[in-house]
Amino acid sequence: MKNKELTFWGHLEELRQMLFRMIVALVALMVVVFLCKSFVFDTVILAPRSSDFILYRWLCAVSDTFSLANLCPEPFHLDLININLSSQFLLHLSTSFWIALILGFPYLIWELWRFVAPALYPKEQRNIKNAFIFSSLLFYIGVAVAYLMVFPFALHFLGNYQVSAEVKNHISLQSYISSLTSLVLAMGIVFEFPVLIHILSRIGVVNRAVLRKYRRHAIVVLLILAAIITPPDVFSMIIAVIPLYLLYEISILTCKEG
Repeated sequence: MKNKELTFWGHLEELRQMLFRMIVALVALMVVVFLCKSFVFDTVILAPRSSDFILYRWLCAVSDTFSLANLCPEPFHLDLININLSSQFLLHLSTSFWIALILGFPYLIWELWRFVAPALYPKEQRNIKNAFIFSSLLFYIGVAVAYLMVFPFALHFLGNYQVSAEVKNHISLQSYISSLTSLVLAMGIVFEFPVLIHILSRIGVVNRAVLRKYRRHAIVVLLILAAIITPPDVFSMIIAVIPLYLLYEISILTCKEG
């Protein structure tokens, strides 16, 4: 194997080249995203602020179809404010980076695969390659769940919640974008759980019997994890923990028998 014949400095050079390609790709994507400011912010980032968002329109359609009046939210629109002179420009930069990271995830995974593959045996290469490919799909599913479901519900609840009619909500742009990007990335990463379990199963660390035995413990852990990655309200936590539990069940199916 090529990697096995390399010296320490050879491995270090391979790592340097891999990191360089990753950085160049991220910077290129970041520039593209930065230049598409109107689409990125008006069409994507800021879309969940109003009742025109796709999730709310879907809920209203279901409400009309099945006569569920309480399912369709009242028309709303959350205004955002900026309180620091340089915040909007700095947020534009940071948001461009995070979106570039999300868009470039498959390429980053592919580069990582290229680096580790030569050190593996053919059977290990097949197993790990499939896991790497599947990880990109799961990552984007996690991102979609966070953006289309978890964040809108959390935003609608917390953005409209008041302890008193005398206290108005003035949500800063920084708070909004920080909550969105952290939630989306966290859900994308958490959705990699089945891939991790699959790899651990292949190397004999866990098996199907172990996951079944500790299913109740896993539910408690998933509830804690959902509480950490979502905004501090029970409804958002429940919305997040449902797909996480489904992932746990999928992980059981992908494991080897004990």
